[in-house]
Amino acid sequence: MTNEQEKKAEDGAKELVAFVIGDQEYCVDIMTVREIRGWSSETALPQSPNFVRGVINLRGSVVPIMDLATRLGLAAPEPTSRHVIMITQIGPQIVGLLVDAVSDILTITLDKVQPTPDVASETVREFITGVIALDGRMIRLLDLSKTLPTDDSLVEAA
Repeated sequence: MTNEQEKKAEDGAKELVAFVIGDQEYCVDIMTVREIRGWSSETALPQSPNFVRGVINLRGSVVPIMDLATRLGLAAPEPTSRHVIMITQIGPQIVGLLVDAVSDILTITLDKVQPTPDVASETVREFITGVIALDGRMIRLLDLSKTLPTDDSLVEAA
């Protein structure tokens, strides 16, 4: 940990990676993001969940690619060269997330995160742990441990 990271941790600050899906902005803890790479086509796998687009070869490892828009119940994009894959890791699980673009790296304190409104559906409250109002933007904070499918469904896909 660098001195700057230690100071942010002492201040209760958290670094987040913000990204765009359609016209909506989301963010995840930067510590879950291993790398961000340009879109490359995937190899589809039969009988995989509808939000698993397929797999890619990442330096010799087979990594499942999850269409985050589909997982969140939004319209699925047709990926172009402008889309990116965020390679994420929660525990031992490595998954690529298809998103439209990465928009920002944010440093926020936890008091800036407002709870997910009660009017949201149960599924939304499960995936979205809070909302951050920042510079006229409303950024949804995703809990990747809940958003990523169980190990079993990804093992079946990969």
